[in-house]
Amino acid sequence: MGQSTASQRNKAVSLKSLVNSVPFSVALYLAVISSIIWSAYAGAQAMGYNWQWYRIPKYFYSLTDDGFQWGEISIGLVKTLQLSGTAFVFATILGLVIALLRLSGLIIGKATAIGFLEFVRNMPILVLLYLFYYVLGPVFGLDRYTASILCLAVFHAALISEIFRAGIESVARGQWEAASSIGMSTGQAYRYIVLPQSIKFMLPPLTGEVVHLVKSSAIVSVIAVAELTTIGRNIISDTYMSFEIWFTIAAVYMVITLILSVGVSVLEKKYAVQN
Repeated sequence: MGQSTASQRNKAVSLKSLVNSVPFSVALYLAVISSIIWSAYAGAQAMGYNWQWYRIPKYFYSLTDDGFQWGEISIGLVKTLQLSGTAFVFATILGLVIALLRLSGLIIGKATAIGFLEFVRNMPILVLLYLFYYVLGPVFGLDRYTASILCLAVFHAALISEIFRAGIESVARGQWEAASSIGMSTGQAYRYIVLPQSIKFMLPPLTGEVVHLVKSSAIVSVIAVAELTTIGRNIISDTYMSFEIWFTIAAVYMVITLILSVGVSVLEKKYAVQN
């Protein structure tokens, strides 16, 4: 009986190791992607769709008599990265401010932070975008690009502020007491002790938030900001290559998010080793 139980445990451990292994994860990922591609291909074939993949490269780059020229998709990709990067910087700053207000102990500060969080978290991002562009835009003279950045920054600031708050609260209370005992002010304690220690708790969720922001930036296509999704829609309206263009756009987004995920994973490991 004991040998049977031990054998079952060994099998369970082996199965768990197999499921958690990198080769299994890669194989599962490729299987899912392959099934999606096959389903789309089969559906297109059933519709009698005429594939035109040979026309795709020119939307990334072209060689003309004037030399090397970037294509529309490449230009849209740069705009997406600029939009996402700028929005993330503002979202991080605003998120930190909101988190500090919530943890400040001040009634007004805490009420302001909670009011901001409840308003933004319960507002669909599309409605928030319309609010910035069609309502606040004419009042403050915001163009569609600026309105898009502010919308993304405000929406993701609410999420990032919770990441900051959780990271700060994860630092042991004794660290605060130690900072106070050597005469540090609250600002100095945050700067030199609390925030540096909380980074290792913040990095994993911040990674997901960066990826989320890049993907949600596609929403600004509804107000015709010239980013990756908008460029894709414009190309489709001119060429009617729906399948090829959307597959290409999806692949570009996937490459971006994978690069971001791998880069931050390396940063996490490096930070963990140093500490």
